[in-house]
Amino acid sequence: MPYAHKVAPGSKVALSKIKPDDNGGMDKEEGLARFAKLNAELDVIQEELYAAGTHSVLLVLQGMDTSGKDGTIRNVLLNLNPQGVRVESFKVPTEEELAHDFLWRVHKVAPRKGEFGVFNRSHYEDVLVVRVHDLAPKEVWQARYEQINQFEALLAATGTIIVKLFLHISKGEQEERLREREQDVTKAWKLSAGDWREREYWDDYQNAYEDALERCSTEAAPWYIVPADRKWFRNLAATEVLVDTLNAYRDGWHATLDEMSKARVAELQEYRAGKPV
Repeated sequence: MPYAHKVAPGSKVALSKIKPDDNGGMDKEEGLARFAKLNAELDVIQEELYAAGTHSVLLVLQGMDTSGKDGTIRNVLLNLNPQGVRVESFKVPTEEELAHDFLWRVHKVAPRKGEFGVFNRSHYEDVLVVRVHDLAPKEVWQARYEQINQFEALLAATGTIIVKLFLHISKGEQEERLREREQDVTKAWKLSAGDWREREYWDDYQNAYEDALERCSTEAAPWYIVPADRKWFRNLAATEVLVDTLNAYRDGWHATLDEMSKARVAELQEYRAGKPV
């Protein structure tokens, strides 16, 4: 059974019915062993993706504060070649970015062919934070759901494989992680009163996420809900989604690489045949 919950296009989402502390029926030791195996496979997959150069991958990570977006990147992508990975995050828009449509700054950093791109928070902030804090009129952010779907459909149609993960953490686990930061002097730099202020809008964010998951999970760019209270299980579930998704493309990459290999061998043989003895 898959460890993450795939949101079927057109289905309803009730986050309260999905257990953030799910462990997939295994203990941590078994989970870490399964993760190691999948992570090694992902390493091979990335090499094939990069070499074939026919597709790109876009991993979108969203979640409440402390849900583990940074930790997911560090652990799931641990063995990937950094030359083929690009991580982007989106802060408060600059003056130039505000002068364009909300997807302008996103589109220009979409991954190129052969590249593994990661959005640590993403264009979905414009239907989450913007909605919760009334930063734009309702008719503006309401229209963005379909605009996002069209944008992602364009990326998918031109060779980008999109994987979107919502890291589902409980309110109790979030509080525990925030308090741990206060107790650990080595992590005091992570402290932010803003994290506690945003926590006051927990229910509003849950509603906003449910709408985004429902309205923007498509065949071309599905959403997956990843239980994130247990970090080891979060990493396992995220890696499984990536490996399962990308495995569907490997036969095509292998065919491309076989043709490339034949061409390179023929080129080398031609070169050697033309050299004087």
